Amino acid sequence: VGGPRCGASLHEQNKALRIELNANANCAWQIQRTTNQTIRLVFSHFKFAPSSSCETESIKIYDGPSTNSPLLGQVCNDTDAVPVLQSSSDSLTFIITTNSVAFTRNFFVFYYYFSPETRPENCGGQLTGPNGTFTSPNYPAAYPAFTYCVWHIQTAKNSKIKLQFQDFFLELDKNCQFDFTAVYDGLTTNTGLIGKVCGLAQSKFESSSNVMTVVLFTDYANSYRGFSAQYTSVPLPGPLEPDTLLTCSSDSMKIVLSKSYLASLGYNENDLQLNDPPCSPVITNSVIFSFPLASCGTTKKDDGQSITYTNIISLSPTGNIITRQKSIQIIAKCKMENNSTLEVIYVTKSNIIQNTTAVGRYNVSMSFYDSDSFSKPIHQSPYYVDLNQTLFAQVSLHSTDPNLSVFVDTCISSPQPDFGSLTYDLIRSGCNKDDTVVTYPPLEHYGRFKFNAFRFLQRSPSVYLQCDIVICDSKNANSRCTEGCISRQKRAISSYVWKTKTVVGPIRLKRNLRSADNSESLAKAHAEETPNPQQYGFYTLSFVALISNIIIVVAVILKYHKRQAGYGYQKIPNS
Repeated sequence: VGGPRCGASLHEQNKALRIELNANANCAWQIQRTTNQTIRLVFSHFKFAPSSSCETESIKIYDGPSTNSPLLGQVCNDTDAVPVLQSSSDSLTFIITTNSVAFTRNFFVFYYYFSPETRPENCGGQLTGPNGTFTSPNYPAAYPAFTYCVWHIQTAKNSKIKLQFQDFFLELDKNCQFDFTAVYDGLTTNTGLIGKVCGLAQSKFESSSNVMTVVLFTDYANSYRGFSAQYTSVPLPGPLEPDTLLTCSSDSMKIVLSKSYLASLGYNENDLQLNDPPCSPVITNSVIFSFPLASCGTTKKDDGQSITYTNIISLSPTGNIITRQKSIQIIAKCKMENNSTLEVIYVTKSNIIQNTTAVGRYNVSMSFYDSDSFSKPIHQSPYYVDLNQTLFAQVSLHSTDPNLSVFVDTCISSPQPDFGSLTYDLIRSGCNKDDTVVTYPPLEHYGRFKFNAFRFLQRSPSVYLQCDIVICDSKNANSRCTEGCISRQKRAISSYVWKTKTVVGPIRLKRNLRSADNSESLAKAHAEETPNPQQYGFYTLSFVALISNIIIVVAVILKYHKRQAGYGYQKIPNS
């Protein structure tokens, strides 16, 4: 433990840092080492100045050797988690900034290099039964060093989870900086921390819904026997989960509340309003708020790992009657991700705030166009092209949020639609890999590029195109969309959860089209020249009738000549 007071360049395989900073600090630490491993960075303890905000005081972590690298995450005073971050390469940078308040800030940071494919047995996993048990690796023997295990527990809907550590022994420290277990109220480790424990604690934890996450982290020294834990599911009292529904799309947010649910809280449909009160609901058997993402007072937050849209429904009794009834807020959040859908409802014990979260996906499509005006899309499939023809491709984001931008990060081609065989790079990490590729400047919700029909078409009858698309907040000047081409070492697309894929094809050569047309014409001509079975039978019957008639005529003539008397034939003598 130790190191320079403000910033350093670190090259060790692993290291712990105890950092103290005062006001107006701006210190950067760079971790870099020539290896094929990645870095795990843990902020197991952090104490900022009281009442500081993320704008004035924070830790920013970058996935690369400098602050120009992609933002991997941010830690500040309201971070409700024990941040554990992982790099995509062998370098990582973090910078701590403090405000002008006179206060001693304390941080404990630990990092180590590791290979992602190596993990101890019995380390993390999915637990889905109504109850169960799990233990730390090697239990009851000492747990291994450099351990990071994550257990996701999910029980039936309309239930909550009770977790109890029956045996628990981790390294003891008052701030649990070295070895610790963290328990989260939900499926992620980014927020919702219920508690962090170490030492000999045998704590009990309870979730607010049917999902819970448990994390075990250990450093390089002082290993003990770890823990044995048991969880059980308990039915949730009060309103059932289906009575509240949040749906997120690329264009809008939809919140549905049942009247019976509102009545159970002591309210009716007239007691509700959004951040922007003029945005009123539609009243049917339920109360339905449906509005575009960028309207009705919706706020947007880009935290470097996701884009989240948030709106609040406030429930307050109407009229002038003074009551002891407390106001309730339903906080609706749409977190945009690429390939997942998750609906979780959190209800606090005091029933003051209900937090409804749903994960949505941006709607992205890709098409070919006939020219660089991008006005007429190609609708034919397959798309037949000449070998050296210029192809114009456009990726379109279908969203009502005007402050989003689209970036084409990677495009590959393959003869197979599953892209499991040999592939050919057109664009990789924003860099043009084919010398015919030309990318156009970003335009609102569109990403455009052109290229020539590639050599791939000479060897394959069909070619498919797959592109990785990154969607960013256009107001964020440091987003991936503004970086353009980045090297392999700096690449960090994996940290952007709003990345999505889009596929178009097949593309085929026109000579294949002509071959197909010729084959069709030959088949048609052959069909016209070849008589069918009915015609063949008709011709046979006619031929038999003709032969029969000829035989009859010959027989009649012979009979006639035999009946002629006094006539005969003589042989003419030779001269």
